[in-house]
Formats: sequence, C-alpha cells, structure tokens
Amino acid sequence: MTNEGNKSRETFGSRLGFILVSAGCAIGIGNVWKFPYLCGQNGGAAFILIYLLFLVLLGIPVMVCEFAIGRGSRRSAALAMEALEPAGTKWHRFKYISIAGNYLLMMYYTVVAGWMLNYCWKHIRGEFTGVSPEFIANDFGGMLGDFSQLAFWTVAVCLLGFIVCFFGIQKGVERITKYMMIALLLLMIVLAAHSLFLKGAGEGISFYLVPNFKDMAKRGIGNVIFAAMSQAFFTLSIGIGSMLIFGSYIGKDRSLTGEAVTVTVLDTFVALMAGFIIIPACFAYNIEPDAGPSLIFITIPNLFTQMPGGRIWGALFFVFLSFAAMSTVVAVFENIVAFDMDLFGWGRKKSVLISAVLIIALSMPCVLGYNIWSGFAPLGEGSAVLDLEDFIVSNNLLPLGSLAFVLFCTRRNGWGWDGFIAEADAGKGLKFPHFLKGYITYGLPLIIILIYLKGYWDMFSPMGTAKLACWMAAACVFLAFVFFCAVFAGGKKKERTANQAAS
Repeated sequence: MTNEGNKSRETFGSRLGFILVSAGCAIGIGNVWKFPYLCGQNGGAAFILIYLLFLVLLGIPVMVCEFAIGRGSRRSAALAMEALEPAGTKWHRFKYISIAGNYLLMMYYTVVAGWMLNYCWKHIRGEFTGVSPEFIANDFGGMLGDFSQLAFWTVAVCLLGFIVCFFGIQKGVERITKYMMIALLLLMIVLAAHSLFLKGAGEGISFYLVPNFKDMAKRGIGNVIFAAMSQAFFTLSIGIGSMLIFGSYIGKDRSLTGEAVTVTVLDTFVALMAGFIIIPACFAYNIEPDAGPSLIFITIPNLFTQMPGGRIWGALFFVFLSFAAMSTVVAVFENIVAFDMDLFGWGRKKSVLISAVLIIALSMPCVLGYNIWSGFAPLGEGSAVLDLEDFIVSNNLLPLGSLAFVLFCTRRNGWGWDGFIAEADAGKGLKFPHFLKGYITYGLPLIIILIYLKGYWDMFSPMGTAKLACWMAAACVFLAFVFFCAVFAGGKKKERTANQAAS
C-alpha cells in the first residue's frame, strides 16, 4: 500500500469509539459463559484474585504489543510486520497465523453466536415459560440436531455482522458497537442488581467475593493457577491480530499502555458482572455454579423458569449475551475485511461481499458437525467439528501468534524494543514500564509457552500415554518452527527501506 493510501486510511471518530470497539472484540462469550463456571469450579474469589494478577502480568503486555504493531504500521496483520520489519527479514511470514486464526475463529464463533440469537428469540416468545428441565435439555439437543435451524441463525449472524462492516469504521463498526456496548453494560447492571436481591443469594455473593483457599487447595493449586492464567490470556482476544487492526485506526495522541489498561478493565468488569448475574442466582435456586459449558443453555434457562418474571429476565439475559457475541463477531469481521483490502487492494464493499459469502460457506462444517456429520469425532469420542476448530485457534494460533508478536517487539532482528517502546509511549497517558524489558523479552514468552504446552497436556492426557506423547511432540515441533522463523528471520537488524521509514 502506498503512503497516500495510508494517509487516507479510515480512523475512529473518537477515543471512546476505539475503546468500546476494542473492548467489544475482547468481550465475548468467554466472559459471560466461561468465566462464571471456571470461577465456580476453582474456588470463587480465590480464583478471581489469581486471574486479575495474570491479566496484569500477561494480558496487558501482549495487547500493548498488538496495538503498537497496528498503529506503527497503519495496516492490518496481513501487512503489519512487512511494514515494520527490517529490510530483508521474513517476519511477515507470521501473518498467516493471524489470517488463519481470524477465519477459523469465525467458522465456529458465528455458529455459537447463532445459538445466542436463537435462545434470545425463544425467551422473547416465551417458549420456556413453565416447562420442565427435561424439555429445556431436549430443546438444546434438538436445536443442535436441526441443520436448517442452526444454518438459519448462523447465516443471520454473518449477515448482521457484515452489514455493519459494509458501512465502514465510523458509520458502521464504531457507531453500532458503541450502541451495543452501552446497552450491554446497562443490561449487566440491571441483571446483576436483580440477582443480588434474590432470596438466598447471600451465600452466592459470599462464595464469589470471599477467597476460600481451602477449596482452591482441594482443586489443586497448580490447576487453579493454570486455569486463571489461561483465562486471563484468552479473554482478551490476543494473538491473531484482532486487537492489532484497531491500533491501526487510531492516532498518536494517547499512549497505548493506558488504552490497553482501559480495554482490560472493561473486559474484566463484564466478566465479573457476569459472575454477579449467574452465581448468586444459582445459589438462590440451588443450582451448581460449576455446571460447565451447559451452564448457559441448559442450567440458566432452568433457573429463569423458576424465577418470577422469568420470561422477561431470560430474554434480557440472552439479549445481553447476543450483544457480547455480536460485538466480537463485528470486530473480527472487520479484521477479515481489512485483510482483503490490504492484501488485494479491494474496496470495502467488494471485500465485505466476498468475505460474507466465504465465511457463511466456511461456517457450514461446524453446523453439520452436530447433525449430518455427528459421527465425525476429530478429537475423540464426544467431540465435534467445533471442538477441532476451537482447538486449532485456542490451543495453537492464539498462543503461537502472541509469541510471534512479543518476539517481534523485543528481538534485535525484528522491530526491536526501541521501536516498540517509542510507539507504545507516543502520546499522553500511562507509559509502558521500561524496567520490564527483561520480563517482556524472556519471562513473557516463557509463560506463553507454558500455556501452550499445558493446553496440549489437558487436551490429550486423558487419551493415554502414547497419544499424549505424540501430540506433545507435535506441539514442540510447532513451537520450534516459530522460534526457528524468529531466530532466522533475517540475521542482524538492518536499515529499513525508505518506504518503510516513511510509513
């Protein structure tokens, strides 16, 4: 892309728009679905304290790296490293992690977002009013087994998301996401206040706010720490350039560390408020808060059937969930659109239309995995296509992509520490702590590697020693490849070309 093209690059209309869109990307189903049940499984408040610690140690630094690469290059992840890397180096090869990660994420996230819209519609219509727990459980299974129903809601999600992107950054992505995020935050406050005043909610509040290290010890301190570490890492949508793109749309008037902290605070607020909505209500109605993935689609609808005004509260809850899911969908769709615009020089409208058709088609294997292809279990008995796609993204592309970003920002043959710090600290606001150079250079990559390998261990250790050994060997090969590409990306740091310096 020429320098003139960069000067005409779309930008956010306001700082608030950037923060809310970035937070919308980070805030997703994981905040509302995964965080409460992980909290329930791992000792409540004790888990939250460890989680917050790792957000500071792990999540924020990687997010600053992504924002800095985006703003420094003024491009999407498809061309960002190519714009910043020293002449003759090959860091741009890592763009394929980001491109593959965004496409793969939307191949199953659109399907799960469709579940949210479907259940929102069912609660609005009152389909769960006065029904039995068996009815709700069968309804969820029936939805998964109905190809036409799943396909309809998946296509609806895709069309809604790409229509927003069609109108551009300010008139589409920023405007709609701001409305969704404000509505989401207001809904959370209303729903949390309602849960807190339910009869019998006090025990749940105590569980949620008072650390119980004895319960944590029963679970296994190491397991709890890794659960908190992984959730802090994955909750911010870092590693595949989803945050990088929004860094490319902002100016240099604010420092990036302060912006990353603000986005993280918003993301954490939503996760904590989701716990206030779900956990006190579970205790009030004698429902286990550690129900796992079924918490949202089976346990929570059962809770609303027992609650006075449950139809209204259930509808509001799934409207809130739908906004959380759609904010992420819109943000990642914008990333995909930007890939096409940067790589092929397409206009926004052409990129939106082609990407919409492609994502709809690519989402269908996940839809089929619960009905026509239900016999296909790629990761062992009980798994589906969604599990395979999620494993590739969550257990591979996110950590490996994050590792590549951190190495690029710290290695001398990459962008380097000086280039990264200069970009991160440009503008008013909180500066990046320079004394953390050693930690960011060596400690942070080590933590990311531990998360990556632990993900493989957790996934394949139940399958037996032989399969675990094979998969751990494969994980080490992927990891070695990333390090090989980073170490031999081009030797010593060279002078940038005139075009790179100008950009």
